[in-house]
Amino acid sequence: MKRMLRTAGALTTALAVALSACSPAPTDGGAQSGLVYAEAGMFNSLYPPLAGYYPNGGVLNNIADRLLWQDPQTLELHPWVAAELPEVNEDATEFLYRLRPGITYSDGSALNAPNVVKNYRLYAHGDPARKLTPSEQLGGLESVEAVDDLTVRFRFAAPAPDFPQATSALNQALLSDATLDLDSSGFAPGNATAVSGSGPFYIEDEELGTDLELRSRRDYRWAPPARADHQGPAELDRLQITLAAEDSVRTGALTSGQADVIRQVEAPDEQHLAARGLRVYSAPTNGVNNAFHFHFRHPLLEDVRVRRALIHGIDRDLIIATLFSDSYPQAASPLARTAQGFRDESEHYRFDPERSRRLLDEAGWVPGPDGIRVRDGRRLSLTFNEAVPQPRSKQMVTKVQEMLREIGVEVHIHPGDRAAQQAAMQRQDVVQVRHSMVGRASLDVLPNWVDGQGRNSLLNRAEDGSLGDPELQQRVEEFFSLSDPGARARAVGDLQDYLSERAYMLPIFEEPQVYGVSPRVEGMSTEAIGRPSFYAVSVRAEDSGAPKNAEER
Repeated sequence: MKRMLRTAGALTTALAVALSACSPAPTDGGAQSGLVYAEAGMFNSLYPPLAGYYPNGGVLNNIADRLLWQDPQTLELHPWVAAELPEVNEDATEFLYRLRPGITYSDGSALNAPNVVKNYRLYAHGDPARKLTPSEQLGGLESVEAVDDLTVRFRFAAPAPDFPQATSALNQALLSDATLDLDSSGFAPGNATAVSGSGPFYIEDEELGTDLELRSRRDYRWAPPARADHQGPAELDRLQITLAAEDSVRTGALTSGQADVIRQVEAPDEQHLAARGLRVYSAPTNGVNNAFHFHFRHPLLEDVRVRRALIHGIDRDLIIATLFSDSYPQAASPLARTAQGFRDESEHYRFDPERSRRLLDEAGWVPGPDGIRVRDGRRLSLTFNEAVPQPRSKQMVTKVQEMLREIGVEVHIHPGDRAAQQAAMQRQDVVQVRHSMVGRASLDVLPNWVDGQGRNSLLNRAEDGSLGDPELQQRVEEFFSLSDPGARARAVGDLQDYLSERAYMLPIFEEPQVYGVSPRVEGMSTEAIGRPSFYAVSVRAEDSGAPKNAEER
């Protein structure tokens, strides 16, 4: 029987949630064992190009496979659904993948070359009629064809040397033909059992908005051969993913034994869990760091001296020391140290409020009657978004609000849910400083992040197509024209230099995904950007030894 986390009751001063439990699942560590995983948010779509949202990816990572597997420790690529690494032509515009035979989806259909073609045609182009968006990682895919039943050829219009990495990402998770025929509502909550992957688990049941019940496939025999931790069917028989949005509910569920693993452990709770004999598992996300990105085309941020003043006016040491833990290393660059192409840019981010004041004086901003600086009758007043999916974003911006007031800068926090924040970050008249991050273990991640035709995080490209910094866009486009791995890595390093010298962003910390784990759980792991994998997990009847997890603190 499954255990359920349920919400009930409310205090007069704040929302509160109480936990109740059904009979526990068997925990003999074998095929009949079960595990409860408490999530901070429930999935909103199981369409793979939207897997960047961690609750979506946390489901897809356990039900769907990919052509290649990326080792989360070394970031090396290995075969998975593909029988071997792809054959690549000289200019990295053509890729030939040969598939392993005998792989099936949970609905019984075959995973073969025509099916892979159908997956990639949808992910590359999307389908506006069904409200399905394309994957940003597949720009330039010109054609995909089945050479035979187990061979697929991909052709790109321009060099795409990072395409093999993209085929290891959850945005290209493979789904059955029937699943690919669904529209956006078919991938949404309420229809989860219709989504069929070839992974070690399948979705057996759904309680709308609160619970997913996953069951293992006992015929699963096609894990990545390079995975040393496990082969064959999953260790667990059942996996329950349950919503526990409140931080206190998740930690309470873990400490009471109602949950075995929880995601998004807040930094102040880490010591509390450790004191109770529970474990903290911190997984790197290997991409663009948790950072403040400046919409530099806004009139208040056009002057590089103002941007540098903001950077030197923010005490990152204090933010991390008061709000976070050792799980959150201070950033030394726009990219994490574990990311491909990292270059140390620490010299640009030193806390120096006196220098901030001098820079603002030089830029013509003088303190007004209330201490906020003014120029030409305009206040130096900026709005930051609250990054709802990121840890302690509101508390971070509140700290920044206090710090920047000391140098004469006024800060407002844009309120709203995730959808409202996403819309606001596209408008520099609403949000001038974007708080965000992105996890992807790829050399492409930073160029794509600032690309005016990609994520456009700095709003360099306006709606009219104009560019605030043509050189920045030129550097991005030159990077995407390269196919040599060494040249690409140097270009990413140079891009970090440019972003830091131009004071376009202030990285704060290397964002992890932090999990709380019962001592009874063995084999906890994540994929390359921190989404949970329960494939090799087992649950002991009682704690009887040291944990096997590699990234624990």
